[in-house]
Amino acid sequence: MALEQVKAFYDLLMSEPTIYDQYQNKCCSRGFFGSCHWDKSKIVRFAATHGYNFNENELDQVWFETESNYADESLNLAKSGNFS
Repeated sequence: MALEQVKAFYDLLMSEPTIYDQYQNKCCSRGFFGSCHWDKSKIVRFAATHGYNFNENELDQVWFETESNYADESLNLAKSGNFS
Protein backbone atom coordinates (compact mmCIF):
# COMPACT_ATOMS: atom_id res chain seq x y z
CA MET A 1 0.00 0.00 0.00
CA ALA A 2 2.86 2.40 0.71
CA LEU A 3 4.11 2.01 -2.87
CA GLU A 4 0.69 3.19 -4.02
CA GLN A 5 1.16 6.19 -1.72
CA VAL A 6 4.44 7.06 -3.45
CA LYS A 7 2.87 6.77 -6.89
CA ALA A 8 -0.15 8.84 -5.81
CA PHE A 9 2.19 11.50 -4.40
CA TYR A 10 4.01 11.77 -7.72
CA ASP A 11 0.68 11.91 -9.55
CA LEU A 12 -0.19 14.89 -7.34
CA LEU A 13 3.12 16.57 -8.17
CA MET A 14 2.56 16.14 -11.89
CA SER A 15 -0.97 17.51 -11.73
CA GLU A 16 -0.29 20.50 -9.47
CA PRO A 17 2.51 22.81 -10.69
CA THR A 18 2.40 24.94 -7.53
CA ILE A 19 2.94 21.91 -5.29
CA TYR A 20 5.70 20.67 -7.61
CA ASP A 21 7.48 24.02 -7.28
CA GLN A 22 7.27 23.77 -3.48
CA TYR A 23 8.56 20.19 -3.66
CA GLN A 24 11.50 21.21 -5.82
CA ASN A 25 12.38 24.18 -3.59
CA LYS A 26 12.23 22.16 -0.37
CA CYS A 27 13.66 18.79 -1.47
CA CYS A 28 16.29 19.63 -4.08
CA SER A 29 19.77 20.99 -3.48
CA ARG A 30 21.27 22.58 -6.56
CA GLY A 31 24.69 21.35 -7.57
CA PHE A 32 27.14 22.39 -10.25
CA PHE A 33 25.63 23.33 -13.59
CA GLY A 34 22.15 23.47 -12.04
CA SER A 35 21.86 19.73 -11.38
CA CYS A 36 19.37 18.73 -8.72
CA HIS A 37 20.29 16.46 -5.82
CA TRP A 38 17.15 15.07 -4.19
CA ASP A 39 17.04 14.57 -0.43
CA LYS A 40 14.88 11.50 0.22
CA SER A 41 14.22 12.35 3.87
CA LYS A 42 12.95 15.79 2.84
CA ILE A 43 10.77 14.20 0.16
CA VAL A 44 9.21 11.82 2.70
CA ARG A 45 8.53 14.71 5.11
CA PHE A 46 7.14 16.93 2.34
CA ALA A 47 4.83 14.13 1.15
CA ALA A 48 3.61 13.65 4.73
CA THR A 49 2.52 17.30 4.86
CA HIS A 50 0.18 16.44 1.97
CA GLY A 51 -1.22 13.31 3.63
CA TYR A 52 1.02 10.65 2.05
CA ASN A 53 2.70 8.01 4.19
CA PHE A 54 5.78 6.15 2.94
CA ASN A 55 9.45 5.80 3.88
CA GLU A 56 12.75 6.24 2.05
CA ASN A 57 13.02 2.54 1.17
CA GLU A 58 9.59 2.59 -0.44
CA LEU A 59 10.54 5.75 -2.32
CA ASP A 60 13.68 3.98 -3.60
CA GLN A 61 11.58 1.02 -4.69
CA VAL A 62 9.35 3.17 -6.86
CA TRP A 63 12.31 5.14 -8.25
CA PHE A 64 14.22 2.00 -9.23
CA GLU A 65 11.11 0.20 -10.46
CA THR A 66 10.47 3.10 -12.83
CA GLU A 67 14.07 3.07 -14.07
CA SER A 68 13.83 -0.69 -14.58
CA ASN A 69 10.61 -0.31 -16.59
CA TYR A 70 12.25 2.26 -18.87
CA ALA A 71 15.29 0.02 -19.32
CA ASP A 72 13.05 -2.97 -20.15
CA GLU A 73 11.12 -0.91 -22.71
CA SER A 74 14.38 0.26 -24.31
CA LEU A 75 15.67 -3.31 -24.53
CA ASN A 76 12.41 -4.50 -26.08
CA LEU A 77 12.55 -1.70 -28.65
CA ALA A 78 16.17 -2.52 -29.50
CA LYS A 79 15.36 -6.22 -29.92
CA SER A 80 12.36 -5.54 -32.14
CA GLY A 81 14.04 -2.83 -34.17
CA ASN A 82 11.24 -0.33 -33.38
CA PHE A 83 12.81 2.91 -32.24
CA SER A 84 9.88 5.26 -32.87
